[in-house]
Formats: sequence, C-alpha cells, structure tokens
Amino acid sequence: MTIKEIAKLAGVSSAAVSRYLNGGYVSEEKKEQIRSVIEKTGYQPSAQARILRTKKASLVGVVVPKINSESISRATAGIEKILSERNYQMLLAGTDNTPSKEVSYMRLFENYPVDGIILIGTVITAEHRRFFKEARVPVVVVGQYTKYANCIYHDDYGAGKAMGHAVALRSRERIGYIGVTREDKSAGAAREDGFMAGMKAAGREPESVYRRTAKFTTESGYEESVKLLKEKHDIDIISCATDTIAAGAIQAVKSVCPDKEILVTGFGDNQLLKAVTGGIPTVHFGYMTSGIRGAELLLDRIEQDENVSVEMKLGFRLIGLDELPDDKE
Repeated sequence: MTIKEIAKLAGVSSAAVSRYLNGGYVSEEKKEQIRSVIEKTGYQPSAQARILRTKKASLVGVVVPKINSESISRATAGIEKILSERNYQMLLAGTDNTPSKEVSYMRLFENYPVDGIILIGTVITAEHRRFFKEARVPVVVVGQYTKYANCIYHDDYGAGKAMGHAVALRSRERIGYIGVTREDKSAGAAREDGFMAGMKAAGREPESVYRRTAKFTTESGYEESVKLLKEKHDIDIISCATDTIAAGAIQAVKSVCPDKEILVTGFGDNQLLKAVTGGIPTVHFGYMTSGIRGAELLLDRIEQDENVSVEMKLGFRLIGLDELPDDKE
C-alpha cells in the first residue's frame, strides 16, 4: 500500500494522509476516515521514507546490562514513558552484564540508524569512553557518572555512607559487607567506600576480613555469605551492595546460623523482596525517575540540537533505619 492508495480508499487527499502520519493537523472527520482505512489494510509507513523525508528515525536505542532486574525495569519504564509521550519508539538490547557487548550494541544502533542512545551503565571501559567521544548521535548514560557523555546518576556514595553509619550505630558485634566488583564505580566502589566512611563516622573501624565480593545475583550473594558466616562467628549485621544479593544473604543466614539473629540490609528497595520478607533495611533510589530524566535529556538534545554538557545526580531515601541528618562534609 502507498499513501496515494490509502488516500483514495479514505476519500481524502494524499497530503491529508501525509499530515496524519506525521502528526500534522487533520480534521477529526478526515482523521477517522484515514484511521479506519489504515486499521483495515494493516498499512505500515516506510521507516526509510520517513527518515529521508524528516531526517529523523524517531527511534532510540536503549542498552541495558540485563532484562530480569527490577531496578533496570523501573528505569526502562521511565524511559519508555517519555519516548511514548513524545512519539519515539524504543529498541532495547540486553547484554548479560558484558561491557564489551554494550559497546557492540551501541555501534549497531548508531548504524541502524537511531536518533540517540541511552546506556544504563555498569562498567565504563576505555572502549565506552572512545565510543562516547566518537558517537555520531547523542548518548546519555543512566546510572553511572562519566565526564565523556551526558549522564544521570545516583548518590551511591552518600547512600552508602548513610547506611554504614546507621548499621554501625546498631551493631554490637561485627559487620559483614557483601559488595560487587569495584569496576562498577557506582554499585561497587562508591557504595562500598561510602559504607566504610559511614562506619568510621560512627566510630567503627571497617575490617577487610569481613568483606566479600559477589556477582549481581541471589545465588552469588548466598555463596559469599555462607563463606563469610562459616569463617566469622561474631557477625550480627550483613550489609549487601544490592537487594538481590541481600536475598541470598538472608537464605545463607537461615542455613548457617538459624538460631542467631543477624540483620541483613541492602540497596535498591526491591519490591519482590519486600513482598516476600516484609521488608529489609535498604536504600530507595529513584530508578524510574532516572529513566525519565535520561530520556528527557536525550530527546531535548536530539530536538534542540544543543550540545550542552549535563551531569545530574539524584538523591536517595534510607528505609527501615533511622535516617541521618544532612551530611555537611
């Protein structure tokens, strides 16, 4: 089907059909006639023709580390909400936490072509930085700070410090910490460094022998917590870098120390974990807000063609433990 054929069936001009497809003004009567014909015929406008005509694909590539993550799904929902409102479509790629795949997908999207790319980042490598510098389309990074691209990121250090201070005041024995790779500057390095700084601020000296590193899975959280609990018998709190890891730590406590009361804390405010456990002390980040702000930033960059560097840090809320006063440092 062509626009001319659609126009003939609808009893309108080709110009009216073109305006309808491109969001221009068409009377309600003609709009209904065109819509009815398009529904009956299953007509799909040519993406290639639209790109040639408008110089815009109305497509955004979104690269995420994994699909089955509540935090990622919340951020992605925020992105999709804004794209839909502004008549863009989303192409989604999951990389199974493989940084090299992220760069490959971003290059694939760039050549597709898309109008812009959003990366929900974890590990930012030299290859990432090279792509950000050379990209032919605007790029926004969500969830990680980088000076090489516009970014929306969370106050992971501040959240870690608040949690570390709060648990240090509550603990009467030793505090275990199950972190993630420090190559992840946010969930890994920033949260851990903040947590240790919070403990020190409360008068507790962090001990490296009570720390372990897990992958971003419940299974790994369980395995590392079991190892820690079997080696150290004076732990009364295990703090985890994510709620997903905390779910594994809870299982480990039940398995290794069923008769001892050990508090498990996390980061992320996972709603499934809350439904199952009734809630653990955790940190709420505005993941959906980060997706919304990231999409808004990207589309403004696409449509206004303004190359202004933007770095936006989002706050957090401590849940299940007394919140701390504002840090003056």
